[in-house]
Amino acid sequence: KLAEELVPNTVSISQLLGVLQNLLREHVPIRDLRSIAESLANSEAKSQDIAALTAAARLSLARMIVQNIFGNTDELPVMTLDPSLEQLLLKSLQQSQQQGASGLVLEPTMADNLQRSLAESVQAQEETGVPAVLLVTSHLRPSMAQFVRNSIPQLHVLAYQEIPENKSITVVASVGGRS
Repeated sequence: KLAEELVPNTVSISQLLGVLQNLLREHVPIRDLRSIAESLANSEAKSQDIAALTAAARLSLARMIVQNIFGNTDELPVMTLDPSLEQLLLKSLQQSQQQGASGLVLEPTMADNLQRSLAESVQAQEETGVPAVLLVTSHLRPSMAQFVRNSIPQLHVLAYQEIPENKSITVVASVGGRS
């Protein structure tokens, strides 16, 4: 019933399904369909892009996403990208979007090095017994999640905005820089 109320007025069925598929692909439970629907209805004026709608849904589900990864802990150990690497990736993403491509386009050696660094950081994180989480800007989050999806499936990629205000973060590694 909720989908029937939401879909005709704000998003198409295919957009709703696209958002739900994106959430499931990233192992985000969709049991709180009401929050998802409300976030889509509220973001309707801003965008009809599925990636933007997915980001809006993830923001509305942020507390649940973080709780599913970390449990009830208040301090979240995370990895980040070295600031210069993050800027380089943002520029690359921006250039690929200007050229009509979707996602992050990286030079093969850089992609291999990034993947290797991420895998090493994830392994170190897992050895300490805590979940592996990479915290990035909201612009990079979808591309980075896609980049690691098949090669490092245990790595969770979150945007800074997805961390609830009542949680504190501890950066345990800077990927592409010094740990």
